[in-house]
Order: sequence, then C-alpha cells, then structure tokens
Amino acid sequence: MTATADTRSTSDLRNDPLVRGLGWASALLGVPQVAAPAGFARALGVGDDPRHRSATAAVGVRELAAATGLLGRPHPVWLWGRVGGDLMDLTLLGRALKNHNGRGLGRTVAATAAVTAITATDVYAAVTRTRGSTLMELTAATTVVRSPEEAYTLWKDLERLPDFMVHLDEVHVTGPRTSHWQASAPFGKTVEWDAEMTQDLPGQLIAWRSLDGADIDNSGEVRFVPAPGDQGTEIRVSLRYELPGGAAGAAVARYFGEEPHQQLDDDLRRFKQIAETGEVVRSEGAPGGKRARGEFPQHPARPLTEDELKEALA
Repeated sequence: MTATADTRSTSDLRNDPLVRGLGWASALLGVPQVAAPAGFARALGVGDDPRHRSATAAVGVRELAAATGLLGRPHPVWLWGRVGGDLMDLTLLGRALKNHNGRGLGRTVAATAAVTAITATDVYAAVTRTRGSTLMELTAATTVVRSPEEAYTLWKDLERLPDFMVHLDEVHVTGPRTSHWQASAPFGKTVEWDAEMTQDLPGQLIAWRSLDGADIDNSGEVRFVPAPGDQGTEIRVSLRYELPGGAAGAAVARYFGEEPHQQLDDDLRRFKQIAETGEVVRSEGAPGGKRARGEFPQHPARPLTEDELKEALA
C-alpha cells in the first residue's frame, strides 16, 4: 500500500462553511472547558473531582488550538487533529460510563452520543478536504468445487456481482466490453465509474480497468486456476484502487470497520457459497444481506432485539 498526498489550499478552506463551522464549534467548546472545567465536567455528568477537572481543561486547550488553526490558517491537519481528539474523548467518556456512579448518567450518555455524531462530521470533513489518496493493492484467493469454466461463467455475469460483493450496489453492462458500476464507499458516500474489460480468456482470466472520469480509479483481474487433483478451481483476485483521504483516511476507514482486505476475503467467501450452493448463507446474526453493511463497526455478540427479530422472521 502506497500513499500520495496533496491538500486543498488555505484560501479554499478559509472560505469552506463546514471548516469554519467546525472552527467555531471548537471555540465554543473550548472556552467553557478552560474557564470553568469543574462546571463543564458536572454538566457532562462525570463529577468535578481534580482528575476530571484536569482532563476537561486539557480537552478545552486542545479545542482552542484547533479553533485557532481552523479559523486562522485552516489546513487538513487541523481536521485530522479534531478526529484524533474525538477518538480520545470517546475513550474518556467510555471509561466514565464504565465507572459511573449513576448520578448524572443520562447526561454522560447524551454527551457520548453527541461526540459520536461530531466524530462522524469531523471524519467526513477531514477525508473530503484532503486531496490525497492511498493506492490499495489487494490479493485474495479461495477454492470452489466447480470447474474453471463454471466459475468463470458465474463471475462473467457482471450484473450478479452485487450478490456477493457487499459494497457493490449496481453493475450495468453497457457494451460488449464496457459496464457502469456504483458502489458504497466509507462514511456513507457513493462512488461510480465506467469500466472496460481489458482481457477475457474464457475459463482462465477476466481483467478490467476503470475509464477516465471515475470517482475512484481502479483495476483488477480474476484468474481461474484448476485446483490440484481436479478438486475444483482456485479463484485468485488482484485489485488496485485509489482510496480517498490519503493514509490517514485509510486508517480511519479501518477504525470504523471498512477494512479492505477483510472485505475482499468476505466477498470471496460469499462467491464460494453462491458457486457451490446457489445462494449466500444467512444467519440470525446477520439476517439482512446487504443491510449487513450497517452493522459495521462490529460489536460484541448480543441477542436480536424484539424489532430486529420480527424483521428477520418477516
């Protein structure tokens, strides 16, 4: 994985409403935390003992530094600084919830929910205001109990690819060697591109690349290799694409459950299920098919709620 970096100019960001809004938000949060840390800590429901006052004041200083940077000389580094600070705040609030004495618990829960929403906004701002990209090069393989010709025919049916590629929304064939793709990207974004098939060897190889104007430049190939002892077919996939947001964007994507290597492994596991059984195997743990994307980041196992169970049974 390699990264290239470029950023929007200071003048562009100075006139950016979202960047300025985040700058003023940092200022409005930082002033009371520095001026009255005990009162601010009580408002969060975490108490005003010396440890909490010190932590609150430190967070306030950090917010004022971010405000100074975003309003004075805005740069994506300040946005990424806010993201890092948000993650620290969520960690502190998580500890506070774990050790809470019950007094003011509702305020602490509300503060945690608010910081979670702010984190999502900060991540979006940092990724979209960073003109950088990370070149992702992924490989994965699986073996299916089907002949190379059968596996090739299934993969060549491009409009069925979303059946097992969970982040892929739609594929439309637009010509003998061209197609249009739409996919879900990290942080709720949607990307589209036109692609052309660069190699097509029946039963052996399919290769493609995106055309000019793609939201995300990408290319890849799938090889269909007879498994040893005529025990089916080895599917070997290689993908290359540009992940927006630079290396920092890639790291944050992984933090929020968008790990590209795991995605590819999971896609191949679903392809194997379709090739061998005709469908993707579901369970009560993930009954919603493509709606499983909403379950990321993964959380500890728990029973379905009453509403989730009714939806699954329906």
